[in-house]
Amino acid sequence: MSGLEGLEENFRFLVLEVTSQMAETRAFAAAPTHAGYDKVVSRDDYIDNLKNIVEDACYSRIHSARGLSKRDIDRIRGLQIISANLERIADYCVNIAGQMRYLKDLSVLTRHNPGPLFDIIDEALAHILEVRSRADVNGALGICRAEFDLDRLYKDAFDALMEELRQGRDVQNGVTAIFIFRYLERIGDSLLNVGEALLFSVIGEKIKIEQFQALQQTLSTAGFEGDVGDIDFQSIWGTRSGCRIGRVSPKDAAPTDPTQGGVFKEGNLKKIRRERENLELWAKVSPGTGPRIFSYHEEGDSASMLVEFLPGCTWTEVVLTADRNVLEDAIFVFEQTVGDIWRSTLERGESPLDYMEQLQNRMAAVRHVHPDFLRQTRSLGAVSVPSTEELVAQCRAVEGTLRTPMTVLLHGDFNANNIVFDQGSPRVHYVDLHRTHRGDFIQDASVFLVSFFRMPIFEPGLRWRINHMIASFFEHSRDFADDIGDEAWQARLALGLARSFMTSTRFELNYDFAREMFLRAHYLMEGLVAHAGAPWEAYRLPRAILFY
Repeated sequence: MSGLEGLEENFRFLVLEVTSQMAETRAFAAAPTHAGYDKVVSRDDYIDNLKNIVEDACYSRIHSARGLSKRDIDRIRGLQIISANLERIADYCVNIAGQMRYLKDLSVLTRHNPGPLFDIIDEALAHILEVRSRADVNGALGICRAEFDLDRLYKDAFDALMEELRQGRDVQNGVTAIFIFRYLERIGDSLLNVGEALLFSVIGEKIKIEQFQALQQTLSTAGFEGDVGDIDFQSIWGTRSGCRIGRVSPKDAAPTDPTQGGVFKEGNLKKIRRERENLELWAKVSPGTGPRIFSYHEEGDSASMLVEFLPGCTWTEVVLTADRNVLEDAIFVFEQTVGDIWRSTLERGESPLDYMEQLQNRMAAVRHVHPDFLRQTRSLGAVSVPSTEELVAQCRAVEGTLRTPMTVLLHGDFNANNIVFDQGSPRVHYVDLHRTHRGDFIQDASVFLVSFFRMPIFEPGLRWRINHMIASFFEHSRDFADDIGDEAWQARLALGLARSFMTSTRFELNYDFAREMFLRAHYLMEGLVAHAGAPWEAYRLPRAILFY
C-alpha cells in the first residue's frame, strides 16, 4: 500500500505501547508502588497522542489519497477502529491502577488471582500485528474469543467475591477487587471489537463474531471446504428485517456469473426457521419461484442458512429502467406468475380480515416519526369530525362486516424489492419469504400497489412508469376478482390500501409526501365508514387514489 508506511509505523508503535501498558499494569497490581503508578498513568498520555495521530492519518488517507482500492480503504478503516479500542484498553489500565489505592490488603487478589485474565489479554495483544499483516481469519477469531474467555473468568471471580461479601468478610477490599476484575472484563469487550475489525479488514464487511461463526458453519454444512478468507461477502443493505443478509461467492468467481455463490441470512431462530419452512412450502407449490436452500444451521437463539442467489433485477429496477418493450413483457410475465399462484393455491372458505389490527400495531411507530399527523377530534357546527384513532376504530367495525370469501398463498411482504425478474429466462422470483401465509389476495395486492406509490420519485417520465405499473396491476387484480366471483374485493382493497398508506409514512421523512399518504389513508377510511350499511358489492374504490 504505497504512501501508508508512516501510518502503519505509528499503528505498530500504538500496539506495542498498549502491550507495554498492560504489562506495567499487571506488575503494578502484583506489587503497587508510586513509581509503578506513575508509569501506568504517564504512558496513557503518550498512547492517547499516538491514537490521535493514527486516527487523523486514517481520515486523511481516505479523503485525500488517490488510487486506493476498496481493500486498502477497508484496511485503513479497520485500523482506525482497532486504534480506538487500543486506546480504550489503555484507559482501563489507568482505571485498574486507580482502584489499587483503595485496596488495603493484596491478599484478596492473591486469593482470586487475576493472572489468567492478564494472560488472555497479553496473548491477544501479542497477535494483533501478525494477524493483520497476514490477513489471518483464524487469528482474528482467536482474538475475538478472548472476550468469551474473559467473561467466563470474570463471572467465576465475581461469584466468589460476592459470596465473601454476603458473609461480611473484608467488604472494602472485596468491592475494590470486583471493580478491578470488571475492568479486565471490559478490556475483553475492546478485544472483541479489535478482532471484528480485523475480520472486516479481511472480508471487507462489518460482521459480528456470532454472525461470522454462523457463516462458517453454514458454508461448512453446504460443503465448502476452503478458508472463509477465500469467500467474497457483500452485505445486502435496505432490509428492515433485523437479519444479517449478505451475498457470498468465491473471490475468483466472475462478477457476471450469477450461478456462483448464494445468499447468507443470519438472525432470530424463529424467523429464520419460519423462512426455511416457507421456502420448502414454495418449492412444492411453485418450484423455482423462491430460492433453493443450500444449507441450514441453528445455534442457540439464532439460525442461519445459505440459499440460492437468484439472478435478475428487482422489480423496482425493471419498472424504472427497462426498455419500454422489455417492461411490457416483464409485466406480462409477472402478472401471469402472480395469477397462476393465486389460482393454483386458492381455497374456498371465509376468513376474517385484520388490516386495521395491523395498522393499530404500527401506529406508535407512525406517531414517533410524524407526531403531528394524527388528527384530533374536531367539530364543524353540528358535524363531528372523528380523530384518527376513532376513525381506525370505526373502520375496524366496518372490517368486521367483511369476509374474505377464499384464501390464497401469500408472499406476505409483497413489495417491489422482494420480487426479482430474470429477463434471460424470462421468469419472476420471490425473495424474503419469512412472512408467507394463507390469506386474502388483497393483502399482497395492496402492499404491492403502495410499494410503488410511496417511491419518492417525482420526475414525470419515471412517475408515468410507476403509475403505469400501478394501473396494470389494479386491472389484473380486478380480472382475478371477477374470475373467482369476488364482488366485494374493492372494499377490502380500500382497507388494505389505507393500512399501507398510513404505515408507510413511518419510513418516509419527506414531510409533504408522507402527509399526502396519510391523508389518502384518511380519505379511504372516511369513504368506507360513509358506505357502511350499504351492500359492499356496490362499493367502488376511488381509483385516482392510486396515482400521484
